[in-house]
Amino acid sequence: MTDPVSHEIDEDVATITFNRPDAMNSLDTATKVALRDHVRRAADDPGVRAVVLAGSGRAFCVGQDLVEHAGELREGGSGLGDTVREHYNATVRTLMSMPKPVIAAVNGVAAGAGASYAFACDLRIVADTAGFNLAFAGIGLSCDTGSSWTLPRLVGWAKAHELLLLPRTVKADEAQAIGLATEVVAADEVLSRAQELAVQLAAGPTVAYAALRRALNRSATHTLDESLEYEAEMMQLTGETHDHRNAVEAFLAKQKPTFDGR
Repeated sequence: MTDPVSHEIDEDVATITFNRPDAMNSLDTATKVALRDHVRRAADDPGVRAVVLAGSGRAFCVGQDLVEHAGELREGGSGLGDTVREHYNATVRTLMSMPKPVIAAVNGVAAGAGASYAFACDLRIVADTAGFNLAFAGIGLSCDTGSSWTLPRLVGWAKAHELLLLPRTVKADEAQAIGLATEVVAADEVLSRAQELAVQLAAGPTVAYAALRRALNRSATHTLDESLEYEAEMMQLTGETHDHRNAVEAFLAKQKPTFDGR
């Protein structure tokens, strides 16, 4: 059987790919488990300095596999609370907290949890033929995979309400205009562009990137004074790194700095 999620490493970049193209990369249990485990593996691997999350075939990921889910409903329970806690939450926490940047290569439709996974990444490279759909309400569900947290921070409170309560496909050009897409490129350039950016980030000051991610996430739920104090802590931490010292010396010598992530 083909693995439902693939994991490849090249030039210090881990590319994790949804690999159920015939099912539009929908999330059955095997896929959810594999995705969670591959994301954790990339987060813990010291040889990985950046991560790309990608889809195969026509879709990025259309969310929960409704064929499998229908069988669970017929057996008398949805099991959704359990799978959200065990799979979706575990994966999105790791995507958002790992000490390295994460880029989504959105090659096609990203719906439901698939859209939410993309929103949890730092950058989203989106095909000009792709789109996002917060499809939860369309099948009588609330939202999951962190979208209640990430979506309003990307598009604002009012727009998040609109996209969740009135689900529709947000096409690539609109997605870029409202902050869901970092870049829009031709469909056949999505993965290569995402990997190009990942290689660029992997060669950068990854300790600083990790601190920046932590500072941004902390500021979202803390006061100004608490956020200012945390900024001071992160500046102290990054100011003591080998990367910072080398970069200062390179600047003074009018040379391009090199970073080794320590």
